[in-house]
Amino acid sequence: MNDRVINEKQRGKKLHFNVRQRTVAMIIFASTILFAIIISGLFIDTEKIGINLEIKNQAPSLAHFFGTDWLGRDMLMRTLKGLTLSLGVGILAALSSTIIALILSLFSSWSKIADYIVTWLIDLFLSVPHIVTLILISFAVGGGFKGVVIGLALTHWPSLARLLRAEVLQLKTAEYVGVSERLGKSRLWIARHHFLPHLIPQLLVGFILLFPHAILHEAAITFLGFGLSTETPAIGIILSESMRYLSTGLWWLAFFPGLSLLIMVGIFDLLGRSIQRLIDPFHGQRG
Repeated sequence: MNDRVINEKQRGKKLHFNVRQRTVAMIIFASTILFAIIISGLFIDTEKIGINLEIKNQAPSLAHFFGTDWLGRDMLMRTLKGLTLSLGVGILAALSSTIIALILSLFSSWSKIADYIVTWLIDLFLSVPHIVTLILISFAVGGGFKGVVIGLALTHWPSLARLLRAEVLQLKTAEYVGVSERLGKSRLWIARHHFLPHLIPQLLVGFILLFPHAILHEAAITFLGFGLSTETPAIGIILSESMRYLSTGLWWLAFFPGLSLLIMVGIFDLLGRSIQRLIDPFHGQRG
């Protein structure tokens, strides 16, 4: 009887270890692909995405895997450059949104009035479609790279802030928090020593999962003409320009950049969920 119990425990530990191994492998795989995209995009010279009318409108081939456009520009190089630009926008926007969500969630723990204000702001921003608010904010601050980043940062924090606020409200009822309050510790001290350490895993996962939304919304408003400048090789610009040539049979101009964008968004989603499964014990045991 005891031997069977021991064998079942060992089997459970082995299964749990295999789940962690697969999770770590997925994190390494996703991180490697993203790192390769960033490095390749950063080291692409402007000459490689320059105009060359001698090779314009060429279909995908071994010489040009994604084909060339109506100006003879290599679509693979333009796509990698656009993905790198989208990554930069996503990093700044997701980081800013995460900081806003953290500040508001900690502010909500100060008093009932503060919690009411934070809840009202979350409900207000969630009641309006992201794309509408994003376009309005981006247009109001002048558009371009700065306008897109500010617009994304100010529209993508509510969901994470609501999650962090619920976590903070739960932590406020903990016994050690009450002991710190009775000992005369300030609210800032309690937030820094009790709340913040518990929020770090949610902040990390939330930061990574904000990436797909930020990147897709950046491409969407750029496609509509309210985002990045038309001079930049952004994915939204590439897709917007290619729409005029789809009827002429140049299908690769939109297919490969759009597919690459979806793959990168899927990789970010895989990375975020894998890190969540690795950090969160509940997800780790259930996985």
